[in-house]
Amino acid sequence: MQMKPLGRTGMMVSELCLGTMTFGNQTGVEEAHAQIDRALSAGINFIDTAEMYPVNPVRAETIGRTEEIIGEWFEKTGRREELILATKHSGDSRYVRDGAPISSATIPGTIENSLKRLRTDVIDLYQFHWPNRGSYHFRQSWSFAPWEKQNRAETVQHMQDALGALSREVERGTIRAFGLSNESTWGTAMWLRIAEEQGGPRVASIQNEYSLMCRLADTDLAELMVNEEVGLLPFSPLAAGMLTGKYQGGAVPEGSRMALNGDLGGRKVPRAFAAVDAYLEVAREFGIDPVHMSLAWAARRPFVASAIFGATTMEQLERALGAADVALSDELLAALEAVHRQHPMPY
Repeated sequence: MQMKPLGRTGMMVSELCLGTMTFGNQTGVEEAHAQIDRALSAGINFIDTAEMYPVNPVRAETIGRTEEIIGEWFEKTGRREELILATKHSGDSRYVRDGAPISSATIPGTIENSLKRLRTDVIDLYQFHWPNRGSYHFRQSWSFAPWEKQNRAETVQHMQDALGALSREVERGTIRAFGLSNESTWGTAMWLRIAEEQGGPRVASIQNEYSLMCRLADTDLAELMVNEEVGLLPFSPLAAGMLTGKYQGGAVPEGSRMALNGDLGGRKVPRAFAAVDAYLEVAREFGIDPVHMSLAWAARRPFVASAIFGATTMEQLERALGAADVALSDELLAALEAVHRQHPMPY
């Protein structure tokens, strides 16, 4: 398992990160704990969660359950120090704090609640799940219009206040580093600039959707990340399971994400299936498992710190772990780029 720096934090993380958004819903407690055990034995030292998990669907009665399950594992095993732990502060969610935005007022209590559920004294990477001002992610790129609702002065004031609150948490020892999620190039640049001007934890990472089929990060954001040493943490590197090929030909496996939410969060469109066919053909041509190909590609992009994958079952986890052992030849990478040109951003 390759290890990579997490921004400028000094922490080294495995190139694959265990995502946990199904823990407590699709994945039961015993299975979840077994997955953490297996991930550690495979060399993974990085686990990602969020206060709003589990998902598919998000429900008020299950908010925080995933963190609790991880906390139960920490308490049962005593192996907290073997993992770098990341979680997230929700914003703009009717299920958490009645939809209150992220603010300097919500940060301390939200961190305390996560610490209690996780049964730990410190969160290694504390991330903001969604910008208060909105985002291009989750298919919002078709409609997100920053010129309509944004107020620069309010955004800057929010960033200044939030960084002040985060600084106090770093001083208290409750968090070690700060990251963003579903963020833009301008937003990330502003967080970096304000941290440099007034102090506060520097952005270490950005957790955005990124895969062979969703490459928004390849342009302006990539340039920022490379030059500013901010690591990308891709989520959905398998395009919500589409790149496994399991949904091709109209298939909807029982218990799958498509069976639970229908359109895969807006990804289920005709152009997407054509793109998957093309990527599966590359995998066949080069004799590689498409799961390994897709995960390894995402994990080894120059600006990526660690690729986050989730597994509903142990069988899926075992398959995904094989990505750490594969090599992607120049010829294979060139074939993937050719498909990208033919099928750019299919959803």
